[in-house]
Amino acid sequence: MDRYIERYWCGEVFSRIVLDMRPYHRVHVALSKREQQRLGEMLRKGRESARVLRRALVLQQLNLGQTAAEVGLSLSLSSKAVRAIAVRFEQEGLEAALVEKPRPGKQRLLEPGQSQQIVAMVCGPPPLGQARWSVRLIAAEAVQRQLVPRVGRETIRVLLEGHDLKPWREKNVVRREAR
Repeated sequence: MDRYIERYWCGEVFSRIVLDMRPYHRVHVALSKREQQRLGEMLRKGRESARVLRRALVLQQLNLGQTAAEVGLSLSLSSKAVRAIAVRFEQEGLEAALVEKPRPGKQRLLEPGQSQQIVAMVCGPPPLGQARWSVRLIAAEAVQRQLVPRVGRETIRVLLEGHDLKPWREKNVVRREAR
């Protein structure tokens, strides 16, 4: 028998929406005695991060036979997140279910040597015909001097900000006196 919602307008059925909600398969987690002891010890000590402890609680409650929805409600998680933890446990084991894999992040645009060369360039005098360095001038000059193959002005701005440099302000740059 289908479940549905009817919308009425002026006393007549305006539309009928069939609720075809299939429940997810029940998640079964079977922890060994050693895994149960490890989780219990981890939860008693409380020295792990909150995320790890929450995942440990998820596994412990699923092991007791609770459904993913019940565990999600009790721990303020979505049932989808609970299922993901359970699936990771089944496929990869306890350690993978508790701890996230390291995320790769974005690769650095400038290597440390390149950054140092650009900072050294900025601490020197600006090119001929220029009164002071600007962010765009630094980017163009770094490419022209072949310090980097290509670089954007935002990368230069972040680099300068990280070194607390403001080369467009004359008083913030340390330069050798001309003889």
